[in-house]
Amino acid sequence: MTAAVSLPTSAPAFCEGIQHFSEPTPEFEKYGQSAVIGEGQDSIAAPSDAAAVYQTLLAADALRYLTLHITASKQSGHPGGFASIADTIAALVMLGYKNLITEVGHHAPGFYSTVFMDTSLEQMGIKTVQELGDRFRETHGLLGHLSGQIPGLLSPAGPLGQGQHFAMAAAKLHPDQLFPVTIGDGGLGEPYIMSSLGHFNTIYPHVTNYLPILVWNGFSQEHHSIVSTYTNEQMVAYWSGNGFAEVILIDAKDYDDADQSGPYVDSTAFSIQQRLAFTQAILEATDKAAKSALGGTQTVLIVKQLKGAGVHKRGSQSHNLYPGDSLDKDYVVSALKARALPPQGWEIVRTNFARAHGGPAAVTAVTESVLPLADLGTLPLNEFDIGTDHKQVATTAMGLLVAHVGQQDPNFVVTNADGNAASGINNINQALKIIHPTPDDTYFQGPQGQVYEPLNEDACAGLAAAQALMGARSLWCSYESFAINGLPIWQTTTQAMAELRRPTPSTICLFTAGALEQGRNGWTHQRPEIENYFAAMMRNGNIFPLFPTDANSIQVCYDWAVSTQNKGITITASKSPLPIRTSFEQGREALAKGAIVLQETPGNKTVVLGVVGDMMLIPVIDAARALAERGIGSKVISIVSPRRLYRPSDVAWQSCSEADGGFLSDAEFADLFDGDAVIGVTGGSSAMVEPLMLRSPLPRDAMAWKRGETTASATQLFAFNGLTAEKIAARAHDLLDF
Repeated sequence: MTAAVSLPTSAPAFCEGIQHFSEPTPEFEKYGQSAVIGEGQDSIAAPSDAAAVYQTLLAADALRYLTLHITASKQSGHPGGFASIADTIAALVMLGYKNLITEVGHHAPGFYSTVFMDTSLEQMGIKTVQELGDRFRETHGLLGHLSGQIPGLLSPAGPLGQGQHFAMAAAKLHPDQLFPVTIGDGGLGEPYIMSSLGHFNTIYPHVTNYLPILVWNGFSQEHHSIVSTYTNEQMVAYWSGNGFAEVILIDAKDYDDADQSGPYVDSTAFSIQQRLAFTQAILEATDKAAKSALGGTQTVLIVKQLKGAGVHKRGSQSHNLYPGDSLDKDYVVSALKARALPPQGWEIVRTNFARAHGGPAAVTAVTESVLPLADLGTLPLNEFDIGTDHKQVATTAMGLLVAHVGQQDPNFVVTNADGNAASGINNINQALKIIHPTPDDTYFQGPQGQVYEPLNEDACAGLAAAQALMGARSLWCSYESFAINGLPIWQTTTQAMAELRRPTPSTICLFTAGALEQGRNGWTHQRPEIENYFAAMMRNGNIFPLFPTDANSIQVCYDWAVSTQNKGITITASKSPLPIRTSFEQGREALAKGAIVLQETPGNKTVVLGVVGDMMLIPVIDAARALAERGIGSKVISIVSPRRLYRPSDVAWQSCSEADGGFLSDAEFADLFDGDAVIGVTGGSSAMVEPLMLRSPLPRDAMAWKRGETTASATQLFAFNGLTAEKIAARAHDLLDF
């Protein structure tokens, strides 16, 4: 395209803010007179049509221009990675596919450009290019990485190795639609991606309607990518060896007529004839890959093109903009001029993008409507008699309810990496069956089932959390100690739920085999510091860590959890038989208020023992007995939902989608925790009793987990961490200043 000119009066209104336009070229005069996607159509007629090829090239240049404009407008952000795949994104849209997902958060400016061009961002009040740049990386605007609040974009994107989960979950729930997911070759160095794809492909061999698109551009953030040394043959073999029957690779170097050195080249440096040839190859390959994936074949599309193709720099230097990389910088100006479109060209691209897929992605993408949910009816709660002689396994009691949910809801899935049987919930396997291609009644497994068991917490958390974000119910079960490996995707999803523009089922977790039950296994199975993670996240506003008191309480907790929306709910419970201490009515009160008094013993003074956890109640109640022998009164309180005990001002609840403003009032808190001293006691992180430390005016302290050790019993592990009845009673005595 030729040199840019000043803003023409004939430019479409949305072009306000564009600084550089070009004159129409001979190719534009020939192929750009009218949009190839006609009114009432949702895609181009054929990928080999010359006008469709040219207008796809035009769209790719428009996306590159906008991506660089957005980032340079803030002298910040990441244009280079998306620039190397812009041709393929343009091809997907022109072919009528808009359920777009990415594994690469750094590609956000390019995806914003895509949904801007199809008018989706008008729902955010972003109608012009000027507004597009103004709202980038601003509050209530376009975050630096994809979030849950952007119209037309299916999923968040932040840490590498996550996007494929959203694509697989969406494909499972919507078998008639295609879900492309771009994966960076820098991200491919993460172990999670291929592991999760491999397990999903094995367990759900008929779910093929997601399409990984490898952005093979040779560079990561600040260096060459881990797979940059692969030959084309090695890359094809890598994907073939991991279960992909159809591997389609397009290498820009095969079309290079600019004599570029190295294995990775920039298609925007080709002659116009070769640019068109490359664009046609991309269109045809994308069309073939899409039809293959939709037709029942595990398919991957690999596009090999130099990082930064068509923007201000190349290679890793194109990854990020820094202060000074402004719209007036000479090399930015040069790149924008090289990508400039004539005013009519912008109109053509806008028309094609708005018509593709039947309308703006903000209207037509699957996540823009609520997925219908199966009616669960009434969960079969079973209230056990209260008493120390009526011991029950809490996880098993919850397992029966989970089985009911799965039997009523065919979309429901349970995920577990370390085995449900080991967590006291084999009843889930018996009722819902482990999905596995090898039938075996011994293990309750077969090709049809609802229990997903890869030995990979990321894959477990990923499918469960992604399915919830996509609108369906799920449950992630994990040993408390191992769950840390799956939390990054869960955290990403819960944050997206807090921002989401629609209601969706909460993502629910059951964490079993707490550290205090795992003495003989040593510190490898003792990692309750994971609760620090949830304690910090509670302040987000939509995170609810729950610590049921007993087998009755856990049923009440799960019954509530499956009725909620847009929350992240963790339920932590023992798999050991423990006494029944609460009724259903008491459990519901504890869930609503955050805590409940289990027992109150009179005395000269009263120490309040706020307890997080079920096993932790054993030494605490023994401590209360010991205190009573000294004439000291006590109040044992089971803390079930610590988040309810915060002050409303402690938590960002008002900014959450489906906001929950339920907190214990000051008066209720003062009444519940009234006494002469308070001790927060927990077999996990002391952060869970922070609300007590913040709100109570009484002398107070926290007694909590310190670290793991190999012991012969839970009692010895309590002792190692200073959580015995004797130590608790002694600390209470000291606080009361006897």
